[in-house]
Amino acid sequence: MSEAIASILFIGDIVGSLGRHTLLGLLPVLRERHAPTFVVVNGENAAGGLGITPKIADELFAAGVDVITLGNHAYHRREIYGYLDEHEAILRPYNYLRSQPGHGVCVVENDGLRLGVVNLSGNLFLRAGRPAFTDIDAALGELEAGVDHVLVDFHAEATSEKVALGWYLDGRVSAVVGTHTHVPTADGRVLPGGTAYITDVGMTGPRGGVIGVRKEQSIRGFVTHMNERYETSEDDPWLMGVLVRCSQTLKADAIEQVLLPAR
Repeated sequence: MSEAIASILFIGDIVGSLGRHTLLGLLPVLRERHAPTFVVVNGENAAGGLGITPKIADELFAAGVDVITLGNHAYHRREIYGYLDEHEAILRPYNYLRSQPGHGVCVVENDGLRLGVVNLSGNLFLRAGRPAFTDIDAALGELEAGVDHVLVDFHAEATSEKVALGWYLDGRVSAVVGTHTHVPTADGRVLPGGTAYITDVGMTGPRGGVIGVRKEQSIRGFVTHMNERYETSEDDPWLMGVLVRCSQTLKADAIEQVLLPAR
């Protein structure tokens, strides 16, 4: 294996304006502390908790984010449709229908290294157009031969589906990171084949709510079993992510959680 020394900072689901401000406030600190080669952010809840807009995407890119991944709320804002087609570094899940806006794989370069990023949706409890486990093979086939590392953001509900994909890709990609549930898991590790894995990175936003929602509204919905209009919480903002360190092509040496309260 050739040397491909890199570090990848992946930030979990940004929730609302509070999540954006938390990321923008802490990103300079994280750059100084970890000097990441690449920064990848899941932004599918960045606009008021649902979806993303071109303005918000531009703001994230201007702050130094290399790639934005999305998920099941990718199409919540119609104004993002054209942007998804036009911009290479913002991804919706690869296994959505080919007829839908956007694309699910990209390659970015920094310090002479090339990172391939794949955004993938789970099939259990989520509406993805095609099976994740067959489409990931096609996505990896689309990446150019000169890629040094590959990161897969698996936006999925079921832990079993996420763990299974981690094992399926072990040794074939640098990292498989889970998103969507907004709660960080304690199983971050490097699998035997050299792939860094974690079931869920967590969210960047209000930890004091219920996965980002005002706790009073969420509790009322569970108590009454009635429809409830949800709003994003403003309580106890945190940044949640992982740092993946690599020294060989398509191999990770370590994965560590990055869990920080807002400044």
